[in-house]
Amino acid sequence: MTRLDSLLRSPAFLLAAVGGLLGLNFPLGKLAAAAGVPAVLWATVIAGSAALVLGSIALVRGTAMPLRPRVLRYFVITAVISYALPNALLLSAIPHLGSGLTAVFYTLSPALTVLLAAAARLSRPARLELVGIALGFAGALLGASGRGEVGRPAAIGWIAAGLLIPVSLACGNVYRTLDWPEDADPLWLAVGSNLAAAVVLLSWAAGTGELASLPRLAALPWAVLAQGVASPVMFVLFFQLQRHGGPVTLSQIGTVAAGVGVAVGAAVLGERYAAVVWTGVAVIAVGLAMTAISRLRKT
Repeated sequence: MTRLDSLLRSPAFLLAAVGGLLGLNFPLGKLAAAAGVPAVLWATVIAGSAALVLGSIALVRGTAMPLRPRVLRYFVITAVISYALPNALLLSAIPHLGSGLTAVFYTLSPALTVLLAAAARLSRPARLELVGIALGFAGALLGASGRGEVGRPAAIGWIAAGLLIPVSLACGNVYRTLDWPEDADPLWLAVGSNLAAAVVLLSWAAGTGELASLPRLAALPWAVLAQGVASPVMFVLFFQLQRHGGPVTLSQIGTVAAGVGVAVGAAVLGERYAAVVWTGVAVIAVGLAMTAISRLRKT
């Protein structure tokens, strides 16, 4: 087995890589919102670019795309609860909460995933991992208590919308493991589910009239390119992490993404947060470290 093969089977490496790429969604989404691009359209860029690039790779490889009813069901359900709904909520909340705080909400998904995975008898996390997840949860609550950027407190309604993001993500994490199609190529799973998400999002944009804002993407060529590169790479590694790490480990990508989102928001976009938010980020980092150590002990 080559070094690359080992990395692509390592939950710790995959967690860091997927979480880091996911974290770029938050500042890029804020740039899109500032340019007047509707949240649903930018979510379509995320899903559509992944489907287009990964689908091209799969076709070049000559891998057959499975179209069994069970696989099609997997595509549609995954598209709605894992991609379309949480991404639309996330991108809608960013202008009100800031990219950093919205990213922090992602860190609530591990605790919810643990509860759902335990209820479904999918996994029993080690004690150290549970402590790490609990710390991540506490850090996220601290961050949420800051209610957005300094001088721009967010309405409670947007805080509630942000909290729906991890609920949807946790349901998706557990569903994908429970209904994973046997002998399925992770690449085609990424293609099919993202294509289905893009169709759902475009249909919504067409129905609400937001499709008319499509030309505004031309004002953000570098952001579109960055998102178009980050999304396909992230989704390839995402399904590898689902396979080799399981739903609980996968749920930790939000913790990594939160750190990246807050850091980029502060360093590049000039976002300012209260001390309680930064304290929450520090607590999240400690929780992530404990979780990573626990996973390394299992490998």
